Order: sequence, then structure tokens, then C-alpha cells
Amino acid sequence: MRIGIVGAGALGGLYGALLARQGYEVHFLMRRDYEIVRQKGLSVHSYKGDFHLANVNCYRSPAEIGPVDLVFIGLKTTANHCYEELISPLVKEDTLVLSAQNGLGNEEQLAELFGAQRVAGGLAFLCCNRQEPGVIRFLDYGYIHIGNYQRPPDDRLNRFARMMRASDVECTVVDDLALSRWKKLVWNVPFNCMTALLNISVDKIMGDRNLRQRSLRLMKEVQGAARAHGLIIIDEFLDQMMENSDKMKPYFTSMHLDRLAQRPMEIESILGEPLRRGLAKGLALPEMQQLYDALSELDVKEGT
Repeated sequence: MRIGIVGAGALGGLYGALLARQGYEVHFLMRRDYEIVRQKGLSVHSYKGDFHLANVNCYRSPAEIGPVDLVFIGLKTTANHCYEELISPLVKEDTLVLSAQNGLGNEEQLAELFGAQRVAGGLAFLCCNRQEPGVIRFLDYGYIHIGNYQRPPDDRLNRFARMMRASDVECTVVDDLALSRWKKLVWNVPFNCMTALLNISVDKIMGDRNLRQRSLRLMKEVQGAARAHGLIIIDEFLDQMMENSDKMKPYFTSMHLDRLAQRPMEIESILGEPLRRGLAKGLALPEMQQLYDALSELDVKEGT
């Protein structure tokens, strides 16, 4: 299977590097890191053990990569307007296009461009960041759930899952991608958004009684919005997310790092879209609304 990584930052870079280390054919579309990775390779500093890829298939344009069997999208959702430009040169008749991005709405956009039969999604649960060119820091977790968009899993998806597992990635194939998307939001809405707004790491939220309670209230609102769409997230899942966060090492989320680097934050996909979908069902979501308003004001004020 020929794999193209579009958005080779922390998430796409890590999974692509793990696949390449295992010997699979992986091609990375890179912009900022291109020169350094081409000259020096790609390094992963991992809690499981560091490794370095000396020779990396990296390119500046998708046309240089050409058609692939699977496109793995790790772009920030603020770049979704570039889907057609970046992905079209990689797509052939039987290409699977898998969005491992945050939030809601990504698969719908891809389906409009490339057809629903080509689209899949992935939900990554990992503590990982890229703070310098050519170097990825893998701090904790690392598992991913993948599912087809609006259809059951098939041979292509299952094959990719086996490849991920062979590359030391805990990969689960899910039957209901929509439910998995909302379950990921149970964590992302409170923690990605609050760390960015308050300029603190996850452990600081968990160690503060008021912020911890606010996190749980936000989780419950996401749970309610999912339920309004016929998707049931059990209370025990919320408890598990809180327990996992308690155990997490000091971690700066992707949205927080985007704010620090003065990059656009993924406010709309992670918070705005689930908020709008919940409001459209007639729900009152005061915590999500307050958080969205505060982040949107901050985004405008800081010009990110």
C-alpha cells in the first residue's frame, strides 16, 4: 500500500514515521520541514524509545508524490480550504482518503470533493507535538480509532489497521465513525479549548477544583449534544476521560501550541461545529457557548 501523508506535523509525522520505520512505503508532503528533513532525516523522541529515519520520502508538492492507495490527512482543520489543491493529485479510482483531523465536518467536506465511497476518518488519542523542524516529541498514549464514512469497515480499512498495528500503533476499527467523532470531542472540547484560553497545561486544569468541575460540565454538554443526534455516550466514558487526564503528564494541547505560535486555532471544528449542531437541536449549552465566545474574542484580539 502506497501511503501519502498530507499534514506531516506532530500527528501525521508521527504515524507516518512509525509506518516508515516498519518498512511501509510512506510519502510525506512537507512545507516548513522539507529542507531539514531532506538533509538530516526525521527524528522521533518517544516515551517508548527514540528513533531516527535517515532517508525520508518528502516532497514539496502533491504532484511530486502522485497517486497513492491511501491519503492520511493530518492537516489542521484551519487548512481545509486547501483540500482540493493538496489531495486531488494523490487520488486515483480506488484511493482511500482518511481524515485524522480534529472536530466535526471534515469527512462531509471530503465526500463532496472526492465521493463518500472514498472517505474514512480517524480519531487519534495521543500526546504529541512538534516544536522544532524535523523533530517530533511523542509523550504518551498514541492509539487511534479508524472507520469508514457512512458505511461499514471494508478490506482496505482493515488492511491499513493491520499495518498500523504492525508499526506499534494501537489501532481499532470502529463501526460508527460519527459516534467516535463525538466521543473524541468529549475530551477535546474542554481540554484543547480551555488550555488554549487559559494558557495552561492539562495537569493544571485537573489540579484546580473549579476548572476540573467546568471540564466535566463541558463533557456533559457534549454528551447531551451527541444524544440529541441519536449517539449515546455512556457516563462511564466521561469518567474514563477524567481518569486518563489525571494520569497525563504535563501536556500542552495542539490548540494551546497554536495560540502560543500565533497560528489560527481550530475553534470552529472542535467547538463551533458541535455547538451549532447542539443548538440546532434546541439544546441549551451555556458552558460551550461561553467558551466559544471567549476563544473567538481571543482569536480576533491576538490576530491568530
